[in-house]
Amino acid sequence: MNSFVVRIWLPDRPGALGQVASRIGGVRGDVVGIEILERGGGSAIDELVVSAPDDVTLQVLVAEISQVDGVAVEDVRPIDAGRPDAAMAALEAAAVLVETDADKRLDEFCDQLRQLVDGSWAVAMGPNGVEAGRGLTTLVERGSPPDTAWLGAFLAGSRHLPAGAHGESSPSDVVWVHLDGVGVSVAAGRSDRPFHARERHQVALLGRVADALLVG
Repeated sequence: MNSFVVRIWLPDRPGALGQVASRIGGVRGDVVGIEILERGGGSAIDELVVSAPDDVTLQVLVAEISQVDGVAVEDVRPIDAGRPDAAMAALEAAAVLVETDADKRLDEFCDQLRQLVDGSWAVAMGPNGVEAGRGLTTLVERGSPPDTAWLGAFLAGSRHLPAGAHGESSPSDVVWVHLDGVGVSVAAGRSDRPFHARERHQVALLGRVADALLVG
């Protein structure tokens, strides 16, 4: 059996998700996990974990789902069968942070955040003469982040936004959290699919855990 994660846009109406599940079942697939990533404007964005026989390809799966009126596939990718769902992954990340030595927690938070969001990079940045206009400096870096001067200016300018409440004008490929207790901002990014409201909220909550642990 193969396992896939499928992100779909669908009308926010009764029965729409059932129609999608029926199409998946028509190719002998099974929906084994569902997360609602975002709702609004008459639409919903759902992430489905699908188990399917080996002869069911990504193309076949997408073609079947796309037959449902009003449904669009945003992203589909294969995953390991034992991959934990997002909620369990977030709890595991929090547990790892609690068990990590205090002097290594910021590094570990960046590692856990990058893993949680399937990010290609993660960065922690802290003050470097902010009052003198010199911006932020990189404290931890994982992967290949964008230009750090841009990232530092972006994080400094986003501090007025409530945690997790990133509007439509925000970059769709970056998620971030401000650890106000220790004056550090942490960001992560990926280029293959946008972040949605539930993911941003999840990052904000994990950030609260990290901030409390770092202060303590």
